[in-house]
Amino acid sequence: MTHFPLDSIEIETGPNPTVAVIWMHGLGADGNDFVPIVKELELMGCPPIRFIFPHAPTMPVTINNGYVMRAWYDILGTDLVKREDEAGLRKSQFAVEQLINRQKSLGIPANRTILAGFSQGCAMALQTGLRYPETLAGLLCLSGYVPLHTHLASERHPANQATPIFLAHGRGDPVIPFARAEQSRDLLIALGYAVEWHDYPMQHSVCPQEVDDIGNWFRTLLRST
Repeated sequence: MTHFPLDSIEIETGPNPTVAVIWMHGLGADGNDFVPIVKELELMGCPPIRFIFPHAPTMPVTINNGYVMRAWYDILGTDLVKREDEAGLRKSQFAVEQLINRQKSLGIPANRTILAGFSQGCAMALQTGLRYPETLAGLLCLSGYVPLHTHLASERHPANQATPIFLAHGRGDPVIPFARAEQSRDLLIALGYAVEWHDYPMQHSVCPQEVDDIGNWFRTLLRST
């Protein structure tokens, strides 16, 4: 059972943060996974940021023989398109929305909040961010894909039509095929989104050049918001 709000790790880069980054981990990991990246992003000159690293709920994951692990939604098979856990995706979407709303209650508005994620967390950033009814500051989407893609055109909210999207993928990714990421990129571009696309000679991971590019994206974005 998902409990709201989700337990999270929080790191603040300075006192009285005015920006929130909600960063969601991949399947089987937890909120600790991307904590070390904060220091690597070289965010000097940016306003104080509150990084929120939530822990996904635990659930049996079908593709892993029902083994219970942290997951934002179930993975029903190797084909990520034909059979999706729509109920699980929408449940976790609600949980992420609650995290955004909590930051609003603490004084950081939606338009100063960035959704970020890796793999399943990337899918949740897109699932939630493109439907959220208020403008967000940006979407940072690493090694993932657009879930429920056939629903996006009808369910997306115009509030985030112009929200900057950083989309990155490894060309040798054996978990989420590169072609799937390209399809997601092309879908977002076709729907008129502002996509900054990056690909790297890596598998299902994060590489140093990508960390540099993410830092550049944060610095540029936060100078303009």
